Amino acid sequence: MQLESWKSIFAKAMLSGILIGIGGTVYLILENKYLGGFLFSLGLFMILRYGFALYTGKVGYIPEHKPIYLREVGITLLGNIFGTAITAILIRLTRTGILVHENAKTVMQTKIDDSWISKLLLGFFCGILMFVAVDNGNRCKQEQRDMSFVFGTVLPIMVFILCGFHHSIADCFYFFSAIDKIENILSGITYIILIIIGNALGGMLIPVVMKLFDNKKV
Repeated sequence: MQLESWKSIFAKAMLSGILIGIGGTVYLILENKYLGGFLFSLGLFMILRYGFALYTGKVGYIPEHKPIYLREVGITLLGNIFGTAITAILIRLTRTGILVHENAKTVMQTKIDDSWISKLLLGFFCGILMFVAVDNGNRCKQEQRDMSFVFGTVLPIMVFILCGFHHSIADCFYFFSAIDKIENILSGITYIILIIIGNALGGMLIPVVMKLFDNKKV
């Protein structure tokens, strides 16, 4: 089977990053976090609907693929980061960007000041929910179950936001939106790397357990 070109993967990943950035924007400008969490889910809904590439949606499937799949995951991560960076830069050129910038600084400072184990675990649990949302979305598209597709996308997103779990791609958007000092960059990058790892571990939990125990007596 011919591999998808890196340009195609990167383009779809960049679009996903832009959509997550839009979701992050509405989350940051709304005081009502319940509404913000609900509207944030539009990003993932559209990513699944159009078949775009999202790191937290792909990383969970690593146990089910050959090592070459890591190429796709890596390109997707880079494209997602690039998309969130573009969105953050463009939003900051608008009047909306002032509010986004100020709220992003508050959000990122809270995240960065947390302990490393807390960061990792909050990323881990977000990874679980993201796998559930994406896997449900993929199954529902195949089986044409629209209501399950909608609720299966929205609910995991709202839960991870209201629980304060960390999503690496959304956090990239918050990071790029919050930057105003050079000294904040290193701590932000370190934080993002830890969340990327946490999301991966959480995302792969269900597939690994299913692979180990599917069709076996526990």
